Amino acid sequence: MCDDKIIRRFAGTFVLLSLVLGWWVHPAWFLFTAFVGMNLLQSSFTAFCPLERILGRLGLAGCRAR
Repeated sequence: MCDDKIIRRFAGTFVLLSLVLGWWVHPAWFLFTAFVGMNLLQSSFTAFCPLERILGRLGLAGCRAR
């Protein structure tokens, strides 16, 4: 279980980074933006977040493994 702020910070960072990469490197990076958005949407319905599991297993950012 992680604090929601940490998940939001990661998601926001990933979205902004992928937008920058899509603009200046290659438009295919916009697919990563879509992936992050779809993951946020599905986690709002299912309460399953892969990033939360990864952070929990690594013991980072105060997260605990379920």
